[in-house]
Amino acid sequence: MSEPTARETTTFAENEASYSLWQLVLYFLWLGTFGFGGPVALVGYMYRDLVEERGWITDTDYNVGMALAQLAPGPLAAQLGIYMGFVHYRLLGATLVGIVFVLPSFLMVVALGWAYVNYGGLAWMQAVFYGVGAAVVGIIAMSAYKLTRKSIGEDKLLWAVYLALVVTTVIQEAEPVWLVLASGVLVWVVRVRPRFGGRLAAVAPLSLPQSATALAADPGILPQIALLFIKGGAFVFGSGLAIVPFLYGETVTELQWLTESQFIDAVAVAMITPGPVVIIVGFIGYLVAGLPGAAIASVATFLPCYLLTILPAPYFKKHGKRPGVAAFVDGVTVAAIGAITGAVIVIAQRSITDVPTVLLALGTVVLLWRFKKLQEPLIVLGAALIGLVLYPLLIPIGGGG
Repeated sequence: MSEPTARETTTFAENEASYSLWQLVLYFLWLGTFGFGGPVALVGYMYRDLVEERGWITDTDYNVGMALAQLAPGPLAAQLGIYMGFVHYRLLGATLVGIVFVLPSFLMVVALGWAYVNYGGLAWMQAVFYGVGAAVVGIIAMSAYKLTRKSIGEDKLLWAVYLALVVTTVIQEAEPVWLVLASGVLVWVVRVRPRFGGRLAAVAPLSLPQSATALAADPGILPQIALLFIKGGAFVFGSGLAIVPFLYGETVTELQWLTESQFIDAVAVAMITPGPVVIIVGFIGYLVAGLPGAAIASVATFLPCYLLTILPAPYFKKHGKRPGVAAFVDGVTVAAIGAITGAVIVIAQRSITDVPTVLLALGTVVLLWRFKKLQEPLIVLGAALIGLVLYPLLIPIGGGG
């Protein structure tokens, strides 16, 4: 009778697992293959399946994992999954869960990247992405709205941070990564009012690798890809969608590796595949440098997320609720949401080009507003079918869309 009580109050005890490592691995392989709906849906599935139905993970461990995933940069769902693997099976569990959770969607985006590169000039594929690209704008817009409403409330400081990031992202057409971090520091300073002559232990868990602060001028494209996506994985906070404005600014505006339409198509691919939305990096890597580019971009993005989950995991339960840490998390989260909102405006200016795309984007917003449980892949499928019908009719008028 004493064992359940011990399990509720103890974390990281390997001998308390009521499931095998391979059961957990198979679950995350299934979730990575069939888990649609984005990061919010995926973390909800984990709670339902692992905590409520199976009882493999306690509420305490799940909540600690969520707090850590929200604090550390990188994709929320992938980080929580890695933490779930770490709870009872430590490094091996975290590693295997991270691999199998990401692998299915990686293989899917590589296959779609191959088809896109080889058949992207075909009218049917252009038609599909004509419809899907407009729907993606509506999906991101609604995601930004939900995140804004949930995270900011009536806090004037957070609203100021949010609006500053919206405006800056629209003007620069890129996510100002250092401004996101500075926002976290600002909220920490205002709320906690630290005495800088004393200890700064409240923000000690927030140290980030400094080697990822700048891209090296390397003549090889693969090292450039590695450094760019390490930077994205190490410094982009929030849900998987938070990496969208960062990638747009780097791959379209700065490096010009992709055209604007190719980037919108990459976001669309991420929306129609299961698993972490941030797997968009695999598709972008494939367009830039084929299979090696896809593999390097994916590994480089998820490696910081992996390390920044397993390294602080044993200590985060003790320190994660400190006021300084909580204030920093609020600042960077709201800043990331502001960058997402700004990216919606930037992307919409490029991809909403005619009346049908306006109607598709607005229709997506209305559907998501009216039907709260409607899954994004269904909307994407519908938009693809509409594109297949409309695009051929528009070719004589728009010269190919």
